[in-house]
Amino acid sequence: MRRLGNTGEVLAGILLAVLVFSLVGKISPPLAIILNPFSWVVLYFSLVRHEVFGAITGTVCGLVQDAFSFGVFGVGGLTKTLLGFSAGLIGRKINVLPPGRNFLFLTFLATAELILWKAIVIFLFEEKSKLMSGLLLLQPLATAFGVTVLFQVIGRKKEEVA
Repeated sequence: MRRLGNTGEVLAGILLAVLVFSLVGKISPPLAIILNPFSWVVLYFSLVRHEVFGAITGTVCGLVQDAFSFGVFGVGGLTKTLLGFSAGLIGRKINVLPPGRNFLFLTFLATAELILWKAIVIFLFEEKSKLMSGLLLLQPLATAFGVTVLFQVIGRKKEEVA
């Protein structure tokens, strides 16, 4: 029964990411470049449920995010799968939950995902790198900050309930 709860939580997270991505895209397209709610879902569940769950969540989130883009379908799925797996594996072996360590760790992983995604896109399309006026470079910092705050808020909620 616990597995169904995990799946329900992830599906709710993915639906929330779709909603946030859609609303932010309508309100402010430049902000949609900076925020990446799909990465938030992948990183959160990877650190909470570890590498296999993170990889599966990454695959689903990446493919859903690819459905929003006009690029090659699967690039986001691949990079988010690797993001989820690596975050879950490293997070299981090293305590990365203290806020400062969490922010640095997530910044590193989100930057690595962005570099890999951009390298694959450049390789597939043989185009010069477009950084969307530099806004894309803020994405790893925004992702790390958002997930770190999310862990702090959820941790406090769990303490209040206990």
